[in-house]
Amino acid sequence: METVEAYGRFYACGELYEGFFELSDGVIDFEGLKFRLDAVKFLPPTKPEKIVCVGLNYIDHAKELKMEIPDEPVIFLKPPSSLVGHEDSVIIPDLPPELSRVDYEGELAFIVAKKCKNVPSDEFEEYILGYCCFNDVTARDLQRKDGQWTRAKSFDTFACIGPYAVKLDSKPEDLKIRTRLNGRVVQDSSTSNLIFGVGELLEFISGVMTLKRGDIVATGTPAGVGRVSRGDIVEVEIEKIGTLKNIFI
Repeated sequence: METVEAYGRFYACGELYEGFFELSDGVIDFEGLKFRLDAVKFLPPTKPEKIVCVGLNYIDHAKELKMEIPDEPVIFLKPPSSLVGHEDSVIIPDLPPELSRVDYEGELAFIVAKKCKNVPSDEFEEYILGYCCFNDVTARDLQRKDGQWTRAKSFDTFACIGPYAVKLDSKPEDLKIRTRLNGRVVQDSSTSNLIFGVGELLEFISGVMTLKRGDIVATGTPAGVGRVSRGDIVEVEIEKIGTLKNIFI
């Protein structure tokens, strides 16, 4: 198995560990301490000041919605209080029957490595700590009702990330991204379908706001978003990065 360099936060043997580690053949090597992957509990790999998300950023998703390709990134924020990690539960809120739809949205996310502002797009790699799987959970009916996205995307547990942040040895330009609902593939795309790539997003977002170490940027979801119900298990898998798994309750 290929050795992966990653950054994360996890509990093992009753202790909390945080930092870079190597992962190979199901074993974590953290500064010489070795733990079986199935014996650790991952936390969200960062404690962000903000979570910046991008809407309508896949060509296949825009076609699915019959919407025009945006001229510039469409961004919104999710609060840090919405963040949960790998194998954590997502709580579906009690909503009126007419406002009951909650959707999964599998995405590639990256974590900011250091404070930055006005980053040129061709220098983005210097500012990325690592890449993660992300699920931008959305109360879809509320999104339509409100005409904007804050309430629909900000419930506690509506930002799933993990299991850890992976350092890539190349740009994330053609990675397979899949979402599974109870084992069935419901999203199947590639980061080659991104409208705005990671460098363009970092340049645009850092031109608006100062980003801090640990901040999260979620890059948008491909075609195939859909509804979840209590008891469903959603997995977001991205090539070279890993698989994020959460149960909805």
